[in-house]
Amino acid sequence: MKSLPQHQSESDVHVLCSTDDIEQAASRSRIKLVRRPGTVAGKLPWNDVRNSKLWRHSAQFIFVLINIYICTTFYFWVRFYETGGATTYVPRPAGIEGWLPIAGLMNLKYTLETWNIPPIHAASMLLLLAFLLMALLLKKAFCSWLCPVGTLSEMSGKLGKKLFGQTFLPPRWLDIPLRSLKYLLLGFFLYLVIPMPVRAIQAFLMSPYGLIADVKMLNFFRFIGETTLISVIVLIFGSLFIQNLWCRYLCPYGALLGLFSLFSPFKIRRNVESCIDCGKCAKACPSRIPVDRLIQVRTVECTACMSCVESCPAKDTLVFSVAKPTGAPGQTRARGISGMMVALLLTLILGGTIGYAKYAGHWETNLPEQFYYRLIPGSQMLGHP
Repeated sequence: MKSLPQHQSESDVHVLCSTDDIEQAASRSRIKLVRRPGTVAGKLPWNDVRNSKLWRHSAQFIFVLINIYICTTFYFWVRFYETGGATTYVPRPAGIEGWLPIAGLMNLKYTLETWNIPPIHAASMLLLLAFLLMALLLKKAFCSWLCPVGTLSEMSGKLGKKLFGQTFLPPRWLDIPLRSLKYLLLGFFLYLVIPMPVRAIQAFLMSPYGLIADVKMLNFFRFIGETTLISVIVLIFGSLFIQNLWCRYLCPYGALLGLFSLFSPFKIRRNVESCIDCGKCAKACPSRIPVDRLIQVRTVECTACMSCVESCPAKDTLVFSVAKPTGAPGQTRARGISGMMVALLLTLILGGTIGYAKYAGHWETNLPEQFYYRLIPGSQMLGHP
């Protein structure tokens, strides 16, 4: 690389190095590089509306704030009944049921067999269906765009990279068996729910434990046991070294969405005619998918984060679309969807689900107040039926 003027900043050096890497890759591949319009070293400015990272990080930030609000107001709602009405009353946030995936599965089984939506924790089922619909349409976009746990896991990985210079990935012989753990956990929960008779589901949901399953979930974190606390600390610490540790190896929710994502019409697709084989897409992928060696990404590990798309310097070469981009450099034909469109579709699915639930009267779980006054103060004493 040419010598740099003394006034050149470190960030300028990084951009020039990246530019040189792209030019060298194009030279090796002997494919004419037609750059994406508006990019510098193959990347759009962070505040460019065409940059999918802007939309994804905005969605993550908003959804984290929403969940902080939900959890905070739910805590104060619980405290009102724990204190016998001595504290300030706030309405119960129905969105808390998004944190009850097992109740959602049980209600789904109940609804499919009876064609009736149960009155208890119906929102947990409807939110589960919304997330499954997202996976069917847009791969595991819920995981990388909306899930607050996924966002925290991603932030931990970035912090670890800043602290230690890089994140690590176990060798392939260990990575593949570890990835199967989340499917074993998913299989365990499905094994418990699927064979469960409708009457047993109804009896569970109407039991004292089932009526305040959301409170029991909150208490799990409020009165966390020593073993659970150690496990959480290990996961947080491990996420500094292994990117998306929980999501990659242990999340059964992500495993379920991944299976549904196999049927998604939208996939990351690559045009080999205009690809310069720079490898930046594979390097950018947080799931370590070899995007640069694939025509289309089918794997259940793809979260549609579009990091690979944003890292590609060649115009219309890597897209998130229903059809493969074709054509020589400068003449490519691609109909990929943008990050703004992904954010819009996710908003429409989630907002439409909530709107339907409210309209149909399935959003709130309304019990007589005397139930809450009686059950919530003694919730710690309630065992699983």
